[in-house]
Parts: sequence; C-alpha cells; structure tokens
Amino acid sequence: MSVQGQPPTEADASPGVAETVRELRDSGLAGLGAAREAAGALRTLVSADLSLARSAAGRAVVLACVAVVFGASAWLLLMTALVVVLSIRAGLPWSVSLAICGGASALAAWLALHRATASFEHTRMKATRRQLARLGIGELADFMPGPGSAESAHSAEERAKPRGEGVPGDSTAAGVTPP
Repeated sequence: MSVQGQPPTEADASPGVAETVRELRDSGLAGLGAAREAAGALRTLVSADLSLARSAAGRAVVLACVAVVFGASAWLLLMTALVVVLSIRAGLPWSVSLAICGGASALAAWLALHRATASFEHTRMKATRRQLARLGIGELADFMPGPGSAESAHSAEERAKPRGEGVPGDSTAAGVTPP
C-alpha cells in the first residue's frame, strides 16, 4: 500500500487493473447473455408472427371463397330480377332481356379481367429488377448501364431495341428481352 504523497507502486496498481479486467469480462459476458436472450425472444416473436400470419391467410382464403359464393348468388338473383323487369315491365321478349343481362355481365367480366391484368403487371417487380440489373445482377444486366453510369434506364431500353426488324421498336422479334 502506498503512503499518502508517495507515487503508487506496481503492486498497488495491479489489483486495480485485474479488478477492472474482471469487471470488463463480466460485463461482456452479461452483454452476450442479454444478446442471446434478445435473439431468442426475437426468434419466438417471428415464429409466433409467422404462425399467426399463416392461420390468418387461411381464414382470409376461406372467407374470400364464401364472399365469392354469396356475391355470385346475389349477382344471379339481380340478373334474374332484371330479366323479369325487362320482360314484364318493359315488354321486351325474354331473349332480348337475357341478352341485355348477358351483355352487362360480359362487360363487367371484361372490365374486371382488364383491371386484373393491369394489376398483375405490378408483380413483375420491374423497378427492383432494373436496380439489380444496374448492379450487374439478373437477366437484364446486359441491357442496363453500369452502376456509375449517368445513362438512364429509359435510354438503355431505347438502345436495346433493334431498328428495322419486325414492328418498329419490337425487340422481341430479334429475341432480345428489353428492360
């Protein structure tokens, strides 16, 4: 032990350093233990969330099917009522009434199919594919400018289109897949 006013000796400094190292080790082990517990809790949470999502998706599919069945039956009843109204009230023949209702149903189906096709285009993930292509990843990488290039994706698409073959601007005629 050092006397007051005298510099500490090496023997006085050692127990403090050893104690500090022990505390640091214990803190590190406690931190690792807390990280392990947090990872386990996160794993449990993700597992429970996936289980909940899976059962909710199943319920959603069943309820969507029930909605389709009741929607179809409601549509059929409405079309029947419209045929009756057109035949009895408007005095149209049954065949004309049925043709009007069939045409209305066909038009509604065509509009729904057109919108579904347009919505389905969003599943192609075009923006993500273009960004991956700019990094040199994926099937479009040969058509896109490099990551450091100032060229836009649109100009790269125009450059990829062959000229004078098939329909103007149709790159599929040459077997080329544009971005």
